[in-house]
Amino acid sequence: MPKVTYISADGAEHVVTVDSGVSAMEGALRNLVPGIDGDCGGAAACGTCHVYVDPAWSAKAGPAIPGIEQEMLQLTDGVMPNSRLACQITISDELDGLVLRMPSGQH
Repeated sequence: MPKVTYISADGAEHVVTVDSGVSAMEGALRNLVPGIDGDCGGAAACGTCHVYVDPAWSAKAGPAIPGIEQEMLQLTDGVMPNSRLACQITISDELDGLVLRMPSGQH
C-alpha cells in the first residue's frame, strides 16, 4: 500500500498507508489525520479537504481538475498554485511517498 505524508499547518507529520484507488481525503479520514474534514464526502462540493501538494509531487499528482475542482478552489481560502482538493487525488502505487500539506484552516 502506498504511504502518504500529511503535514499539518503546525508542522506535525502523519505518515499513513492508503489503499490504491482511494482518494487522499478518504485515506486521511480512515487514518484519523487531523485537519482533513471532508464534509461533502468527496463530491468536490466544499473546501474542507484542501491541501497543498509538495512541489516534488506536483507532476505526479497533477493540477486541479478543470471544472468542479478548479471552481471549488476559487471559493476556498489560501489557494496557491499547488492547491488541490484531496478528494480529487486518487492514490496509486505511483503516488507512494506523496507529501500533502494542509492549510491552517478548512472551511
